Formats: sequence, structure tokens, C-alpha cells
Amino acid sequence: MTREETSKYTYPVKDKIRMFSFELDARSIITYPSYPQKVNKGWVEIRGIAWSGRGKVKKVEVSTDAGKTWQLANLQEPVLSKAHTYFRYLWDWKGEATEILSRVTDETGYLQPTLAQLAEARGPNLGGYHMNPITAWQIKNDGTVLFKPETIK
Repeated sequence: MTREETSKYTYPVKDKIRMFSFELDARSIITYPSYPQKVNKGWVEIRGIAWSGRGKVKKVEVSTDAGKTWQLANLQEPVLSKAHTYFRYLWDWKGEATEILSRVTDETGYLQPTLAQLAEARGPNLGGYHMNPITAWQIKNDGTVLFKPETIK
């Protein structure tokens, strides 16, 4: 019942409170390209990390068209339970403005949610250590990479 456990590992789920939730949900993040990097036309290796507090990462998917379609990324071995897993996806960027995203599925079948799905499940009070929505990087026509605060719905 210390301050850190009650304030950081407790969060609302609709009209109830989930206390002492130490198990982290699955999450993935693209680490390259990311702000303030800049990409050039041609082949770009999208890289990132994924993890799950429920077990092993089963798969990571990457979208290069703002979440319209998803492709499987390659996972770097070894894939261990409750550990960071590196992933890669080779993308032929033609120079058009777009958004790139990643999402993970763990061995329990849990799929990383969008921000809208997370808000639907938990209610309006998001945040804390259990915030795990799909996040996006915006790629401008000139190759500039920017954080996109609003993720796909």
C-alpha cells in the first residue's frame, strides 16, 4: 500500500478501479525512423522493440500506410518470455507522406490496442504505466519524421 504501488499501478477501468496491476500489457514501439531523424527515398529498415508482461511476443506487424494494411515484421531471436524483442521490417519508401505504426500480439492472443480501443475499455482517464496504445510516426514528403500524437482510431 505504498504511494508508488497505489498511484502508478492502479488505474480506472470504466467505472471500477484496477488495483495493483503489475502485469504490463503488450506494447511495441518503432525506434527507427523516429524524431528527429530524416529518411531518404528507397529502402528503409524500420526497427523497433516489443514486449509483453504476459509472456512471449508472438508477432509484430508494421503499417506504412497509416494503419490501412499491416505486414509481418521479422523478430530477432531469441524471443524470450517477458523480455524486449527486437523487430525489423524492410520498406521501400517512394517519398510520399505517410504514417508508420507497429502493433504486437503476444502468446496469449492479446493484441496491442489503438488509443480509441484503450479509451473504450478503460474510460476517459488514461495514462500511467499501463498506457500501451499503437503509436505513429509521421513521415513528411521531404523525409522528416515527426511524432503523431493522435493514433489510429
